[in-house]
Amino acid sequence: MVYQTSSNTASILGQKEVDFIIIGSGIGGLSCAALLARYGFNVTVCESHSIPGGAAHAFERDGFKFDSGPSLYSGLSYSPSANPLKQVLDAIGEELPCVTYDTWGCYLPEGYFDTSVGADQFCEVLKQFRGDEAVVEWRELQRVMEPLARAATALPPAALRLDVGAIMTVSRFVPSLFQHIADIGKLTGPFSRIMDGVIKDSFIRNWLDLLCFLLSGLPADGTSAAEVAFMFADWYRPGVVLDYPIGGSGALVNALVRGLERHGGQLMLNAHVEQILVEGKRAVGVRLRGGKQIRARRAVISNASVWDTLKLIPQEALPKKFQERQATPECDSFMHLHLGIDAQGLPSDLACHYIVVNNWENGVTAPQNVVLISIPSVLDPSLAPPGKHVIHVYTPGSEPYELWEGMNRKSEEYPRQKQLRAEVMWQALERIIPDIRSRCDVTLVGTPLTHERYLRRHRGSYGPAIQAGKGFFPGSGTPVPGLLCCGDSTFPGIGLPAVAASGMMTANTLAPLHKHVQMLQDIGYLG
Repeated sequence: MVYQTSSNTASILGQKEVDFIIIGSGIGGLSCAALLARYGFNVTVCESHSIPGGAAHAFERDGFKFDSGPSLYSGLSYSPSANPLKQVLDAIGEELPCVTYDTWGCYLPEGYFDTSVGADQFCEVLKQFRGDEAVVEWRELQRVMEPLARAATALPPAALRLDVGAIMTVSRFVPSLFQHIADIGKLTGPFSRIMDGVIKDSFIRNWLDLLCFLLSGLPADGTSAAEVAFMFADWYRPGVVLDYPIGGSGALVNALVRGLERHGGQLMLNAHVEQILVEGKRAVGVRLRGGKQIRARRAVISNASVWDTLKLIPQEALPKKFQERQATPECDSFMHLHLGIDAQGLPSDLACHYIVVNNWENGVTAPQNVVLISIPSVLDPSLAPPGKHVIHVYTPGSEPYELWEGMNRKSEEYPRQKQLRAEVMWQALERIIPDIRSRCDVTLVGTPLTHERYLRRHRGSYGPAIQAGKGFFPGSGTPVPGLLCCGDSTFPGIGLPAVAASGMMTANTLAPLHKHVQMLQDIGYLG
């Protein structure tokens, strides 16, 4: 998998000025940039890494193609879709071929079971493990969530913009929104408020905490009801499937980059932004490592985290109101195990995904308690050489940075700590492939320091830990004129759909209203 900087990089640096500069090529930044280019603006994306995609980038070792981050996708294989990421792809005219499936494996303290998206199969699991009363509770939750799910998807994210122009773009959906007016208010608080009124069974409560944690990095009392309602709308509708992009997350990133460049935008790799240039209290461009400068006629847009964005602004130009965001609470980091293995003799019915929970009592956010396993080559054999599999195991958003802080990556202590902290991932994988340690052709262990170094993530964090009902993700605007933000530090928050929505809303806000309306017509949301 080879990525190259746009062929006209020299001309970018030569022209010195563009309409918009986007810092970072994460999914939020690429979504924003590709849409701005589609709207006719001159856009340049500056990416510090040699590979685009941020936390969703892909990389290759010895013929094995690895996803660095997300591996569970839905709503990408059909249009119109409620998934903001699919709406971005439709808007920029990019196809993303996917393999579809519906089942994954679960190793929980209660035992092993396969579960599927869809309204009914989980009831069979509940009946087996918890009995008929649990099934009744789950059915009641589905009944309660049905109108909330319709309310959560009544307004496509593609229609949102953060200025007065929203009156025009959102007004087209007012009749649909009005039908759900009584339910919309229920979406603003934490999901636990809804769950507590319906669910008493401890297994279902633990299960919902797990799903919330996978969505937002927080359990049910910190995850917004809107996020869960969106999930119910997506996962529990008739005929639902999960999607895996053919070519992995790299194919998704490539589609966004293609859309960006086809519409005239540029991607610069190995282009590390050292500072946001501020003149007369306004952001006017960026300075790259090596001293080169690019100026922005309209705005600089940071796809970096809130903490990393603040580091780029000269201290004397940083408004106190913006500096206060440094105190934004953060989720923990990740441990990763990337393996290329010999697949000879393995069962043919391996699932693409497995979830392992070691102990409910410790809570789903406890370090090393939840382990996710992805074997995407069972769906897309092109990700591995013939007769091989590619595997990604990770502990999501639960690895404390403090365990690694200040550690020298070249020290003898670092590999020892990697081996120690990776053991829980090996043990989880041994439940599925008992002889896994003898099958490995490629073994790579990633740590919070890996996140911090390659993804330029503050303390290797997954993103802000802003609890629903106790705080709000800010919009794209900042107290620095000419500087906007998108990505997981802005509304609606963490996760691929959320960051795509953030990038899309930022681009829409900057676009002329008539072009935004035309885009909605082009992708079928307006007649």
